[in-house]
Amino acid sequence: MAEQKAPDWRTYFFLGAILLINTIFIKFSFSWPWGSESFTLGLFGLIGLTMWYISWYRFTFKRRGLVPWLDLWKKPKDSSKKLFLFSFFILMMSYLLGRDQLFFPDPTSLIFSLIALLTFIQATYVFLSVTILSDD
Repeated sequence: MAEQKAPDWRTYFFLGAILLINTIFIKFSFSWPWGSESFTLGLFGLIGLTMWYISWYRFTFKRRGLVPWLDLWKKPKDSSKKLFLFSFFILMMSYLLGRDQLFFPDPTSLIFSLIALLTFIQATYVFLSVTILSDD
């Protein structure tokens, strides 16, 4: 059920992009309130990724929210396969970033692994729900 007027996704996308560019390239940060500039920088990166997720959700489903319920998907079986590929790609990026971090912050591969595994769990749930565990 889409809203009458689709919610704005561009604001979240651009703010998230600014935070991620700062986290990866510019690295402007401050040490308060916890006494660690790198922690603050990582927090900026996590907030940026969260804003990108909210932007993706609003753009894709044309509604506010955070949870991609199964009834919102147009072709869940096909989408779950794409989600499997996406999770595999992110997991491979995580592995490569864990070996040679280049200019990324230290915990980047850990965050990417978390995203990849959560995406894999979502894809597994969707795939099983429309195939083996389906009521049809």
